Amino acid sequence: MKFNTKTIHGKQKHDLAYGAVMPPIYQTSTYAQSTPGGHKGFEYSRTHNPTRQALENAFASIENGNYGLAFGSGLAAIDAIMKLLKSGDEVISTSDLYGGTYRLFTRIFEGFGIKFHFIGMQNATNVESYINDNTKLIWVETPTNPMMNIIDIKKTATIAKKHDIILAVDNTFATPYLQQPLDLGADIVMHSATKYIGGHSDLVMGALIVKDKDLADRLYFIQNASGAVCGPQDSFLALRGIKTLHVRMQRHCENGKAVAKYLASHPKVENVYWPGFEAHPNHDIAKSQMKDFGGMISFTTKGNNYEEAIKVVERMKLFTLAESLGGVESLSGHPASMTHASIPKKEREKTGVVDSLIRLSVGIEDIEDLINDLKQALG
Repeated sequence: MKFNTKTIHGKQKHDLAYGAVMPPIYQTSTYAQSTPGGHKGFEYSRTHNPTRQALENAFASIENGNYGLAFGSGLAAIDAIMKLLKSGDEVISTSDLYGGTYRLFTRIFEGFGIKFHFIGMQNATNVESYINDNTKLIWVETPTNPMMNIIDIKKTATIAKKHDIILAVDNTFATPYLQQPLDLGADIVMHSATKYIGGHSDLVMGALIVKDKDLADRLYFIQNASGAVCGPQDSFLALRGIKTLHVRMQRHCENGKAVAKYLASHPKVENVYWPGFEAHPNHDIAKSQMKDFGGMISFTTKGNNYEEAIKVVERMKLFTLAESLGGVESLSGHPASMTHASIPKKEREKTGVVDSLIRLSVGIEDIEDLINDLKQALG
């Protein structure tokens, strides 16, 4: 089954009760039993819910995995991965990553005795020098948030397997439409399904997808024992979002390319970060492991001026100034004061998250309107 068909039919079945084409919203916390332990596969909705199960099957299908898990947020999904570890374990993570992930790692799990190494991974061989007997997890974002750095998943997976280390990939920016890390050797794929998978800025959710049964069983135990699951209403919305993922991503990519080219030609723009440019670091790797280059773009205004960057985002009208990304509507953000404010200024500037950096999530509106909005905002 091809990807576009999987988004609609992958691992799905019509409702057994009435033949509903869309899985119904099973808004229930518990299920009747004929005798203790005698039930129809569902006993309590923290553990299993038919709507959430349909969604988890869809997650597995579109990422070419065998098992999918849905959580109450992307950070809840990452939290579950971290609970695979114990005090004394070490994690190697890309240094350019979502601020919430950095905060979870440093403010929560460092306190439990887990050590983190934040390193540049654009050259995958850098990873090997940080590996020791305590290294249990490699954490990768690609493209990274917000600098759009590209990390070679296949090469990193080879290193991880050589040392028997779990490789987890945050695939939020690329989505399974553009990139499928499990096929490149990753052990776990994570999504903030709030973003492109939901696609309409109307839910908060996280997802994990794996191929290995033992790893899946460990994560299912953590999901149930910790309880950070999503509800049936959000599961229904995410299922609906998945069905249009392929057509939305096609337009996100088309519009993203046009916006990136426009910004690169603008006299008030210093740098544009978008992996589709041939001059972008690791463009060839992006080309080999991604189907297209996506709708996420970051750029700096000239002079690294904080006030000017703030004025630009405030003047935008179609690009709504807001947290999050990946919805059908275009959004703008100022990472240094918004999504990455939890990272100390000195640390975030090492990775390029300077005060003049603006991040765009290019939506699916008419491209002429989006270009005109940028034109008037830049002045």
